[in-house]
Amino acid sequence: SMLQAKSHNSTTHYSCQSENMEANIVVLGTESVGKSALTVRLLTRRFIGEYGDIESIYSHSFIADGREITLNIWDSPYSEVRWADGFVLVYSICDRASFNSVSRLIQAIKSAKDYLSADKPPIVIVGNKRDLHHRRTVLSEEGRLLALNTDCHFYEVSAAENYHSVLMGFHGLVDRMKDAKLTAKRPLGFKGIVKSMSAVFARRRTDSF
Repeated sequence: SMLQAKSHNSTTHYSCQSENMEANIVVLGTESVGKSALTVRLLTRRFIGEYGDIESIYSHSFIADGREITLNIWDSPYSEVRWADGFVLVYSICDRASFNSVSRLIQAIKSAKDYLSADKPPIVIVGNKRDLHHRRTVLSEEGRLLALNTDCHFYEVSAAENYHSVLMGFHGLVDRMKDAKLTAKRPLGFKGIVKSMSAVFARRRTDSF
């Protein structure tokens, strides 16, 4: 099935020169903002409701600009940033605290990954649950402004109602990663990620921003 996590170690180099590109993506955000729903919508085009806080790794390939792009997507309640090439930061437009949390995550990622000097960090901000506009507490303008001030991409989506907007968000991130000049970097591959995950969980299960 499409949700089968990848179990072989990758040797594809992350490089703009090569035909194919592989990148490690982490999807971050506070509880109940729809991180898993967003990821599963990308992978299966279907919407599945609440998941609770589980961690999963998915692998997703698609063709863009005539070459294959493979994303290893870690959907996790834990804020692990070391191995990631790109970040999808999700908040709910109905949850002000989740929006504030994204703001803090951007700062944490920028300092951890030394993107402070980079013009365009490979980060996209996603305001989810756009379909629940009657419960909106965070304005679109606020999301746009945060993105503008932090040099990130911004998308407002409804994982529940719309596949295309979710797809655009991930494609926007891929463009950003191409620009981020990560050409010398090689993805850890699946085994490396699992190893890094075990270390995180062994350290402290409640570790988050």
